[in-house]
Amino acid sequence: MAQPGPIIPVVSYARISADTRRDEHGVQAQHRINHESAARYGWVVVHEFTDNDKSAAKADVVRDDFEAMLRVLRQGRLPDGAEVQGVVIVAEDRLARRPGDYERFVEAITYRDGRVFSDARGPKDLYSEDTESMGLFGAVISKMEVRKMQRRMRQSHRSRAEIGKPAGGTRPFGWRDDRLSLDPKEAPPLRKAAEDFIGGRSLYSIVAEWQREGVVTTLGNKWTTTSLKVTFKNPRLCGWRAINGELVRDSAGEPVTGQWAPILTPEQWQALQAIFAARKGRSVTRKGVGEILPPDYREFSYLMTGVLRCGKKQADGKTCNSLLRVSRQRDCKQHIYMCPAKTQGGCGGIGRRGDLIDLFISEAVLAKLEEASFAASPESAEWPGQTEYEDLKGRLEELRTQWASGRISNDLFFSLAPDLEQRIGRLRGEAQSFTAAVERRTKRATADAAEIRRRWYLPEEDGGLPLSTKRNYVREALHAVIVHPSGGGRKPFNPDLLELIWRED
Repeated sequence: MAQPGPIIPVVSYARISADTRRDEHGVQAQHRINHESAARYGWVVVHEFTDNDKSAAKADVVRDDFEAMLRVLRQGRLPDGAEVQGVVIVAEDRLARRPGDYERFVEAITYRDGRVFSDARGPKDLYSEDTESMGLFGAVISKMEVRKMQRRMRQSHRSRAEIGKPAGGTRPFGWRDDRLSLDPKEAPPLRKAAEDFIGGRSLYSIVAEWQREGVVTTLGNKWTTTSLKVTFKNPRLCGWRAINGELVRDSAGEPVTGQWAPILTPEQWQALQAIFAARKGRSVTRKGVGEILPPDYREFSYLMTGVLRCGKKQADGKTCNSLLRVSRQRDCKQHIYMCPAKTQGGCGGIGRRGDLIDLFISEAVLAKLEEASFAASPESAEWPGQTEYEDLKGRLEELRTQWASGRISNDLFFSLAPDLEQRIGRLRGEAQSFTAAVERRTKRATADAAEIRRRWYLPEEDGGLPLSTKRNYVREALHAVIVHPSGGGRKPFNPDLLELIWRED
């Protein structure tokens, strides 16, 4: 009676591209089949390599266990010293969908003689050139099929966008599960947050309020400034769609309107984008656009930082003009606005009680609001370039009609069309900037000065205006405030020594 041969130790490899249930049921089923296949051939699985929820078709996706398996195959042993003489899989498309990956696998498993390999259909001799060629051919076919599926998905995605159908994926905040109707609990705070941001409130302040109130994302996570910024950048808010960052437009160049209910008007959404375009992911400092915001960025803690300037005359007759900073001293309960020391670029010769300055400037700005000079009626919303814009669009459409009917040559069409498209694109950008500016003016014009005054001195948790909003009112009202010296020593607060440089309407 023939004695059974030695048991061959092999490893099991399993992979699935999308684990939608997040329970690894797909890869577990593959390993179960691999164990059954190994037992039929007299092999034993000594280790399982698993790449769950990872694509084998994308070059930028690293499959950690696939790479670990290749190292083990070359060495012939697992890290614990256990011998490995082969691999068992369910199907070759689980192993590789790119020819380069398949070649690396064949090189690793045939690095030593006597290795075994099998899928669910049976063993295969990878030392045979014909078998290797068939495997490579299968990987090529698989790659082609993946590309076809990707093209079909892109075409389907664009087709859905062009007829205004909503995108799939996670339910967007502000809408019900149907992605069409508004959620009565989420849409109003999102609309208010957008309007507040247009009015000058910071993302940080909005997020801090939402975290205090327990507002969470559709996945149940806490809001961050990053997630709120991404939400504000999504044109879905005003009923439009974007693919790869570009608005989906119709043949006339106008944004396609979706079938879902919008939360904002197009003008409001464009105002949001104008603010982000000016910042481009960087801080906005008193000198303009500054450094990239750090992860722990927090908004200003005091009302007048970046606005107050030192008015003390220097020995050469020039005004110091340094920006005052905040200092807190042991014998003072309130903060002090002070000129930096000479070693820090200032003169160190000015210091004022911060609470009294804040109160005086607040009252001055509120008085401007109440006089209606700061909250004047918005200007005409008619963009001066509208006629030229419509004329260029009409000329481009006529050019396309003539080209499609064969009345003009390809050479003439492609020599004229790019210039028209470029000019239309430039004017479209100017129109969006103009619309955003009008929206901001409208926000100011509709502000209730009495309501602003009421909320100005309330704590934010009691419905008061966020500091970022108050600072925005101050910055839009004043170029700067020059603090003149009082003559030395501690003297009573004198508002006459504050020179307010108002912005002209």
